[in-house]
This record gives sequence, structure tokens and C-alpha cells, in this order.
Amino acid sequence: MSADVLIYLTSWCPYCHAAKELLGEKKARFVEVDVDGRQDLRGWLTKTTGQRTVPQVFINGRSVGGFSDLSALDEAGELDELLAAAPPADLAALPL
Repeated sequence: MSADVLIYLTSWCPYCHAAKELLGEKKARFVEVDVDGRQDLRGWLTKTTGQRTVPQVFINGRSVGGFSDLSALDEAGELDELLAAAPPADLAALPL
């Protein structure tokens, strides 16, 4: 799997742990960004995704939502394809 995966989370969130577990089962490499106490990132996530909850998962720069969205993609057979896609050459860096 070669996609660029970024997960915004908090250490105490059970859905964050579930999302990490699912990505781990898929052998996806991902970067974790802890947003606990980071109002700047929380504000950016709300503005960017329209969501105030964590986790928020981005695959190749595209917001795919939280754990339930990630799980639904997996159940629909779409997650493996997203995770296998190489990031575009012009992928902009997301805030860490």
C-alpha cells in the first residue's frame, strides 16, 4: 500500500483507536496527528471537513471522514483501492 495517509486524532478516543486498528490490519502506513489541546488544528479540521469529531482521516490529501466512514469504505471494497493509490505528484502538505 502506498497512499499518503494522515489521521487526526486524540489519544483517548475509542474511534481513533478503531481507525488505527483498521488501517493497521490493512498494513497501511499512516501519520498520526494528535489534536488534543490544538485549537488551531481543530479549527482547521472543522473548516476543512465540516466535522468537529475525531478521528478525521485523509488519504492522498482527500478527507474520507471518521472511523464509520473508513469502515464503510472497507465494507464496500473501496478502501484497499484508495490505500493502494500513489499520492499525486502535486499533493499539498496538510498541517501537522
